Amino acid sequence: MTREKTPLWQSIASALTDDLAAGRYMPGDRLPTEAQLSARFGVNRHTVRRALRDLSDRDLVLSRRGAGVFVTQRPTDYPIGTRVRFHQNIRAAGRLPLRRILSQETRAGDEEETGALGLAQAARVHVSEGLSFADDLPMAYFRSVFPAADLPDLPHHLLATGSVTAALGACGVPDYTRAWTRITTERATATLALHLQCREGDPLLRTVSVNAATGGRPVEFGRTWFAGDRVTLTLDHERDPDPGPGSAPG
Repeated sequence: MTREKTPLWQSIASALTDDLAAGRYMPGDRLPTEAQLSARFGVNRHTVRRALRDLSDRDLVLSRRGAGVFVTQRPTDYPIGTRVRFHQNIRAAGRLPLRRILSQETRAGDEEETGALGLAQAARVHVSEGLSFADDLPMAYFRSVFPAADLPDLPHHLLATGSVTAALGACGVPDYTRAWTRITTERATATLALHLQCREGDPLLRTVSVNAATGGRPVEFGRTWFAGDRVTLTLDHERDPDPGPGSAPG
């Protein structure tokens, strides 16, 4: 009797698993493209795709729409404390932070926004939306809302610095603290999945919070959607680092 041959996809999956075990690709690294792997193993893309699906089923890799296939990494610990600074948190985890603003507008605030900021109904607010990255990997989508009358020049400083902390400082708010935070879970919509390079329906961690200046005046109402597989939110309200350059993600 002839021994049954190992399927090609399984052989490729085994070879890639050996590559990961040997450290040829580290957590967070992007694997070669399907075309490159097809050339390496002398097979068609369908076979490569089946091998990559096997690695994904074993949580060894993660496919991100439009970006490629990445080696799974441990979630980054992200403390939610009295002073939350995105750049500080990401640097403390040994990774490179980046905050990219995608849109800004000044408009009438809705009921939730004005209520959280202690403003009159339909008062004007600045709204900033964008992405927070760690090592070029999107960690979170944020929507931050600020009182326009109190901080008229804030949008300019946000674009110039990419930092909530620096922008608020330029507007006369040298320090702020987290007044309260709510954490819930939800599924990624098609739009959020596109921004966070995940699949529609993937789990997200959603925080809703208010940051207040010295004296308790609210200066930011934030909503942030974290990719659920990339962060571990930890509550530590005793944590009180010196405020430095950086930004609250929302």
